[in-house]
Amino acid sequence: MSDENTQGDPVSDGGPRSYGPLGTALVIIPTYNEAENIGLIVGRVRAAVPAAHVLVADDNSPDGTGKLADELAASDDHVHVLHRKGKEGLGAAYLAGFSWALERDYGVVVEMDADGSHQPEELPRLLTALAGADLVLGSRWVPGGRVVNWPKSREVLSRGGSTYSRLLLDVPIRDVTGGYRAFRRETLEGLGLEDVASAGYCFQVDLARRAVREGFHVVEVPITFVEREFGDSKMSKDIVVEALWRVTQWGLKARTAKLTDLALGKSDPKAEAKAEPEPKTESKES
Repeated sequence: MSDENTQGDPVSDGGPRSYGPLGTALVIIPTYNEAENIGLIVGRVRAAVPAAHVLVADDNSPDGTGKLADELAASDDHVHVLHRKGKEGLGAAYLAGFSWALERDYGVVVEMDADGSHQPEELPRLLTALAGADLVLGSRWVPGGRVVNWPKSREVLSRGGSTYSRLLLDVPIRDVTGGYRAFRRETLEGLGLEDVASAGYCFQVDLARRAVREGFHVVEVPITFVEREFGDSKMSKDIVVEALWRVTQWGLKARTAKLTDLALGKSDPKAEAKAEPEPKTESKES
C-alpha cells in the first residue's frame, strides 16, 4: 500500500483552525495473555517511530506478559509498563492508559492492539494526518483499507456493526469500531472521559461519537488489518451484546432528545454555527 493518502479522508469537521506541534507520542498497548506477541509488537513500534514511547497496560496476565513487558522496559527507556489488578475490559485499560499519558504531558496518544492486527509500520501515516486533525482513525473500510486472513463471517459482523453504529448515531465514520487511533492530547481532554462506562469494543464507538459531537476534526486513513498469528482473540458474545445494547441506547437517547427539541421549537446551535457544508470525502486508492 502506498502512502499517497497521507492527509486521510475528513469525516467530521469542527471548522478551520491552526494546529501546533504534535509533541511526543505515546502508544498504548493493552495486554491480557499476549506473551507470544508483546516483544514483537513493541519492537516493531520502536522501529517504525523511534521517537515514540510505548505503554504496555497489562491486566495481570497469567501467562507472564507483564513480566516480559518489565524486561523490555528495563532495557529501553522509551518503554513503560502499567500493571493493573485484573481483567476489566479494553475500555478500562485504555482509560487507565489515557490518564497515565495525560499526567505525563504526552502530546499524542495512540491506541494499538497487542496482537499485530494494527501494523506499527503504518503509524507514521496516522501521525502525518494528525498534523492537521484532532483525531485520526485507521480505517479498514475506506478506499485503500482492507483486512487480511479474516473469515467472511467476521468481516460481515464488523462491517455490519460499523454501519449500524454510523446510521443510528448519525456519525459519519466508516470504521467507527476500529481501534487503531491517534489522538491529540487536547482531544482526549475534551471527550469527557470521566463518565465513559463502556468496557468492551463499543468503547471505540463511544469515543468516536463523542469526538464528532464535540466538533473535533476527525480523519480516516486507510490501513491493512491483519488477523493475529499467535494467541486467542478476545472477541466474545458478551462483547458483541454489550456493544449492541449500548449503541442502541445511545442512538435512541440522541434521537429522543432531537425530537424533544423540535417539539419545543429549539434549534441546534452547532448546526447554525456551521457556515460551510460538511466536507466531502475525497478518497484515494492506495
